[in-house]
Amino acid sequence: MADRPYTPSTVTGGYKVTVDPRDLRGIQEVERQESTSNGAIFKTSAGPLEITLYSAELLRVVLGDHEYPEYGLVQLPDQSAAVQVDSQDAQTTLQCGETRVVVRHAPFCLEVFQGGELKVQSTRELHMGGGPRLPLLVREDQWSGLTLELAPGEPIYGLGEKFGRLNKRGERVVSWNEDCYGVNNEYAYKNAPFAWSPRGWGLLVNTTTRVVHGVGYSDWSHRGYCLLSQEEKLDLLILLADSPAEILRQYADLTGYAPEVPRWSLGVWMSRAFYKTAPEAMQIARQLREHRIPCDVFTLDGRAWLEVDTRCTLDFDKTRYPDPGAWIRELKTMDYKLCVWEYPLISVRNDHFQELADKGYFLKDRNGDPYIYYWDPAPFGKLLTPLPESGLIDFTNPEAYAWYQENHQKLFDLGVDVMKTDFAEQMPEDAYALNGDDGVRHHNIYALLYNRAVYEVTKDRGPGGGLVWGRAGWTGSQKYALGWGGDPQTDWGGLAASIRGGLSWGLTGVPYHSHDIGGFYGPQPEPELYIRWSQVGMLDSHSRFHGTTPREPWYFGEEAEQIVRRWIERRYQLLPYIERCCAEAVKEARPVARAMVYACPDEPESWGFEEQYFFGPDLLVAPVLQPGGQVRVYLPRGRWQLIFTGEWYEGGQTYDLQAPLDWIPVFGWQGARIPLGPVGQHVGEIPAGQVLEELVVADAQEPRPHGLL
Repeated sequence: MADRPYTPSTVTGGYKVTVDPRDLRGIQEVERQESTSNGAIFKTSAGPLEITLYSAELLRVVLGDHEYPEYGLVQLPDQSAAVQVDSQDAQTTLQCGETRVVVRHAPFCLEVFQGGELKVQSTRELHMGGGPRLPLLVREDQWSGLTLELAPGEPIYGLGEKFGRLNKRGERVVSWNEDCYGVNNEYAYKNAPFAWSPRGWGLLVNTTTRVVHGVGYSDWSHRGYCLLSQEEKLDLLILLADSPAEILRQYADLTGYAPEVPRWSLGVWMSRAFYKTAPEAMQIARQLREHRIPCDVFTLDGRAWLEVDTRCTLDFDKTRYPDPGAWIRELKTMDYKLCVWEYPLISVRNDHFQELADKGYFLKDRNGDPYIYYWDPAPFGKLLTPLPESGLIDFTNPEAYAWYQENHQKLFDLGVDVMKTDFAEQMPEDAYALNGDDGVRHHNIYALLYNRAVYEVTKDRGPGGGLVWGRAGWTGSQKYALGWGGDPQTDWGGLAASIRGGLSWGLTGVPYHSHDIGGFYGPQPEPELYIRWSQVGMLDSHSRFHGTTPREPWYFGEEAEQIVRRWIERRYQLLPYIERCCAEAVKEARPVARAMVYACPDEPESWGFEEQYFFGPDLLVAPVLQPGGQVRVYLPRGRWQLIFTGEWYEGGQTYDLQAPLDWIPVFGWQGARIPLGPVGQHVGEIPAGQVLEELVVADAQEPRPHGLL
């Protein structure tokens, strides 16, 4: 590549943008302009307001008529609902079945009733001197939005893979993908501007841009939900449903259902950041088999197989892998699937950079030149190798998209099975895509396009169908399974946050999830923490060990190795049950790991237990999140059996338990039947559909022995 000077571009951090709704002028009144086949259009001081009822369960509110590049995030119903429109001087009423929408003209107010119950309404909060404290409806400069009233104590869920509380009430939440370097703050790799209430409604902002949610955020209003979208047009979908399960199913109807995943992906994945040489990686693969640690997927992380300074055109580092095909063939003799790492950036020092730049395959700066991304080395410290200045692939360019997909074929020809699609949060706000979007609108969608491109390749070439192992995501990510929670700290707080992140992503309509078992950065975890993390990690849709220090069980002592091996074997025994859970995810949009608010919508006393969860429909998991084995668990109404002791507990109560090191509390509800299969060193050793016995949770004079004990 010829030498060429590059000037760093200014990168605007996603959270540096601040907005306060009290500084924005609200729309005070509306005037009905005309009726449509299933709604009405109103005149406002900031452009047209269109309200449409697609059914008694789906309402759309669109303010403004600005046109943007289309990404197909939402698929609206084709058929028109029968809507009656009654317009008077003071208000317009839209009626569809049992749903009634009232638009008050002056002052503006939106009310949504279902079956006579008021479900959604504009905020009622007033200044002492009169008038609303927050804008009920707003479109000013680069912001559009509205403020809704929250009932006292009403919780709100969703909004992405957030690692704090599941209930977002009281928080300011920003829907903006960030490389957050851990799980210790509100930043998130995976976001979606989709939130819902157990009272029977949900909100989806149909956008790709930044959305700021003040969810009863006390600096603005503890009683209002104010959402602000950073674009000139507000496109809001309101979902009405009787249960959390139905809300998530409606979300899937709009944004897509999760696909089936290859059966082998349900086995254990082993990874490390990183195996420094090819012989070291091969030695670890052999040791896993020698130690009888079941494993299906072996992963080469970024520095394990790529030369960092010139990555990433998906070329093996020839100094370490002179014959990658031979290395992969040897790995396959041990019945592993191979996952390799990538990111959608290409170093300016790569031999192909200039050729790709000349073809227009990179995002552009304001001058129309390739945008050069400069990494801030500060967050990485000495932990990671400094990353090179790079161009970012422009996935809105059809030729670049096709090239990127075709470039993966050489890896699948060698025997690679699946890609770890890392990063994708780097789209700068002052960069531009070929379709005309600037970085504000394109930043969040970039991850979706990237994962879609790679998923489509694996759908054609991967064994068993499409799959990616991705970090970043946006609305609709469930269609390109699956994601892992990135980079937790190696401590008890990192474990707890990883659980909450996965459950929050599940409550945002994405049924599959995993995280770094053992934590990603920090000192080598103590054996007790490693064991507890492994126990939880086996009870999720997918399971991967990963970190900057070794995560293979034998590095933690003989006792830890024995306990972790047994828990991995339990996961393989549970394969028929896990497959049943995945089938529910595909057909009914049910998350595999289910937060209490989802699993027990009629028991609000359970919702505050945000780290315990249902693993599928029949097993309740109470993770141990502190040294010593103490755990507090709430058992829902009914009778429950502690699987590892056979003891019975009455539900509707909280219990303080002491768990020995070799198990965590897992309960089955009375009447549950959990199919169990054989143990194998990989899924290929276990015939599909084979069930050896059932774990039957039923009254007996003595606990019935079964294979999980």
